[in-house]
Amino acid sequence: MSNSGNQTLEKKFKGSIIAVSILIPVAVAILFTVKLKDFGIQVEPLSFLPPIYASINGLTAMLLIMGVLAIKNGNRKVHERLMTTAIACSVIFLVMYVAYHMTADSTKFGDINADGMLDATEKANAGASRYVYFFILISHIILSVAIIPLVLFTYVRALAERFDKHKKLAKITFPLWLYVAVTGVVVYLMISPYYAN
Repeated sequence: MSNSGNQTLEKKFKGSIIAVSILIPVAVAILFTVKLKDFGIQVEPLSFLPPIYASINGLTAMLLIMGVLAIKNGNRKVHERLMTTAIACSVIFLVMYVAYHMTADSTKFGDINADGMLDATEKANAGASRYVYFFILISHIILSVAIIPLVLFTYVRALAERFDKHKKLAKITFPLWLYVAVTGVVVYLMISPYYAN
């Protein structure tokens, strides 16, 4: 592929990447507020999903690390497969995350009796760990939105064989994506004791 053809490929996807980067967070934010029971659809909460999608986050982190190691060892094909699988895992995570939140009420950190309210005793018991949790959660959410265009542009630059630009952007994308994947697991581990049984 010629250099102009490579640039054309990147330009071709630019609008789509920007649109997807806006639509995904907006759709997730809307769907996050939608509860199927509010529409008369009675389904059991998909309470088996959080440990699965947390594990998928952990798997994504491992795939990212293995992908970087593969390219450092000069194995481009393995790197490509690992990164493509990491993207697929992120999509699967997103679908499961939205499905869970459409069927279950939000869990409050520190809500020991799972009544959806946080009384003074529960707040006191949670202590400073609430602030740690919220810092990790908020940074995770903000970066999970920011990472969408970064991942997609990094991927398209590799497809376009613009490896100099791919590598430059990957140096930013990799640590942020890894942070999002790892903190997804941490958020789950911190909130899981408060899930309603």
